[in-house]
Amino acid sequence: MNNQGLLQRLFKLQEHGTTARTEVIAGVTTFLTMVYIVFVNPQILGVAGMNTQAVFVTTCLIAALGSILMGLVANLPVALAPAMGLNAFFAFVVVGAMGVSWQIGMGAIFWGAFGLLLMTLFRIRYWIIANIPLSLRVGISSGIGLLIAMIGLKNAGIVVANKDTLVAVGNLTSHSVILGALGFFIIAILASRNVHIAVLISIVITTFIGWLLGDVTYSGFFSLPGHVGEVLGQANLKDSLNPGMAGIIFSFMLVNLFDSSGTLIGVTDKAGLTDDKGIFPRMKQALYVDSLSSLAGAYAGTSSVTAYIESSSGVSVGGRTGLMAVVTGLLFLLVMFLSPLAGMVPAYAAAGALIYVGVLMTSSLSRVHWDDLTEAVPAFVTAAMMPFSFSITEGIALGFISYCVMKLGTGRWREISPCVVVVALLFILKIAFTG
Repeated sequence: MNNQGLLQRLFKLQEHGTTARTEVIAGVTTFLTMVYIVFVNPQILGVAGMNTQAVFVTTCLIAALGSILMGLVANLPVALAPAMGLNAFFAFVVVGAMGVSWQIGMGAIFWGAFGLLLMTLFRIRYWIIANIPLSLRVGISSGIGLLIAMIGLKNAGIVVANKDTLVAVGNLTSHSVILGALGFFIIAILASRNVHIAVLISIVITTFIGWLLGDVTYSGFFSLPGHVGEVLGQANLKDSLNPGMAGIIFSFMLVNLFDSSGTLIGVTDKAGLTDDKGIFPRMKQALYVDSLSSLAGAYAGTSSVTAYIESSSGVSVGGRTGLMAVVTGLLFLLVMFLSPLAGMVPAYAAAGALIYVGVLMTSSLSRVHWDDLTEAVPAFVTAAMMPFSFSITEGIALGFISYCVMKLGTGRWREISPCVVVVALLFILKIAFTG
């Protein structure tokens, strides 16, 4: 059997109205739009004290593994990689603000992924997706976006701490502020002109300018993949499985559930693969790959793994099958040999990407029915409390509780799904016993 015949048998190219050439182009396009993660993720997790070179390699490996598995097992044009947002939550909140060691934090990510796997196995995942109200889903997504944006602003020095006003504007003439803002506007302008690799271009330009200014030290271009033993298998599964970590584990699990599920539905819908209920072919296999990839990611020493919305860029140029995802995954394996470049990316170069992700995630607030306060208040509370409390967990908790309070207080208790009640009660118990 020739290569064309093998690809046809594996990916059913003709049935999906595509060709191997089109799928390869789509895979390359997707890779170029999301390769920024291999430079940003080590920079963010490095803040938590993790070895950036090792994280670079594991990020490449896990992105390759997840994408290739999605292509081969589910035959879907969806690439996976460590999640932006949850990596910042892990580094700046769980490790930075809460003082949890990164090993225990990785353990929490592992247990969150394990919970997601069990929810998929027992079909609870489908039940939750179908029963969480839109206002809370949007509130969670937007709140994470605001938190990520705040972290980006802080990393660039645009926002600094102030003992009188809590926060203030930083030194607007500093290199980090100017280049952080420049990086953000490069992304925003290029993205508005449909340049798919806007984030990558921004990181390259701001890092290069930083090198010219002496902020960045050139340490080479190519190297063999470094030793990953400093992060591989270092997740502390025992100490992370305790009542005090329950809220963090639940946050990783719930956010990953909505993030990945929503992206899978969005990308497959763009590819014309979903029905009117949002169900797409081999959905079960896709959800299993998603959950198992996050488990592997935590073991390997990287943040929760999720489906990437950037996959839609590949779909837009004709990607329709898992061959696109396989090509993307193979390219992530090749980029492992560029690890010296990851160590060169300064915090302000990644800051623009974080702020831009915040813009994208908060745009969903337009979907909230603001004229209905029983929906608007929970959405606002969820979104606002994440950046103001610097915690995704607290935002989700107060959002679910406020939803129940508003519906009960207005006599519309019949609109509360059992799922929301269960989650709200669990958070009330957590607050009562652990604060």
